[in-house]
Amino acid sequence: MATARFPGKSADVDANWTALALGRPVCVNGTPWILYLLEECVENVWEYCSVVIGLVSMFCFLLSTLPQFYEAYRNGKVEEAMSFGFLFFLFSGDLTSFAGCYLTSQLPIQVVTVVFYIFTDLILISQFLYYKIKNSSSRKSPVLKWLCFMWCGAATLVLLALPKLIVDNSASLDTQSPATSKSVEITGYICGYLASIFYLSSRFPQLYKNFQRQSTEGTSYLLFALAMMGNGTYGVSVIVVLPALKGSKQTFIIKHLAWLIGSLGVLILDFFVTAQFIMYRKNHSAKGSTLLSVPEVEPLLCEEVELSVL
Repeated sequence: MATARFPGKSADVDANWTALALGRPVCVNGTPWILYLLEECVENVWEYCSVVIGLVSMFCFLLSTLPQFYEAYRNGKVEEAMSFGFLFFLFSGDLTSFAGCYLTSQLPIQVVTVVFYIFTDLILISQFLYYKIKNSSSRKSPVLKWLCFMWCGAATLVLLALPKLIVDNSASLDTQSPATSKSVEITGYICGYLASIFYLSSRFPQLYKNFQRQSTEGTSYLLFALAMMGNGTYGVSVIVVLPALKGSKQTFIIKHLAWLIGSLGVLILDFFVTAQFIMYRKNHSAKGSTLLSVPEVEPLLCEEVELSVL
């Protein structure tokens, strides 16, 4: 019988799985749509809430790119507002997080969610490079725009098929020898902690960029607000299954600790980004009021000159 893909709670799930002649496990009392999409046997309210909250997290991260995409389109100077270090560390964190989730057999919702994270990273990086090349060039290049559209379209098609393929093929990790499985698991946890380091490092370049400019103009706060919601719900989706566990809760937490540090740690750092948006918005408002006051003075000066001439 193939072991269930639930670290720390396989004993609770194995009783509800039966083997078919084809060798594929089936979940007797699980939720059908979750079983089909994620290959996860969800049979109680805690596990169901974990999946739903995880999907909310994924939805928040997908939406988070839209405000920034619009802000960059409106402003046209995203390369001046956003730090490339922020995008680089974020992308590196998602790649290593995906490797860690896959190798350590984390919850299927975690594997699917991190795939969507990588997709949003690619959109932000593509947008950053597009405007950097466009603004540095003296001529408009329609080829650049078409390449950008083709890249985003191809990434979307891959995204639609990749999560299902990953979850289906991940069962092969359970059939490995104990020695190989142990080394693979250790490698996965190393990737998980590396991902946490990358995630925590991603906010510092952007914090410094905002501090250096004394402004957050060109970046959308909704990007970080939705990221905060995504990271918060991501952590909750992992923790919420604890009441349903009959095994060791401590073991479960240890196996998920790297991903909890990454999500909840970044959530704390995003409060500092929020503080910058509040502080620097006053500076932006002061600049705006100064610019608005200039046209009101000039006509008065012009009238004084005309009167003196007369």
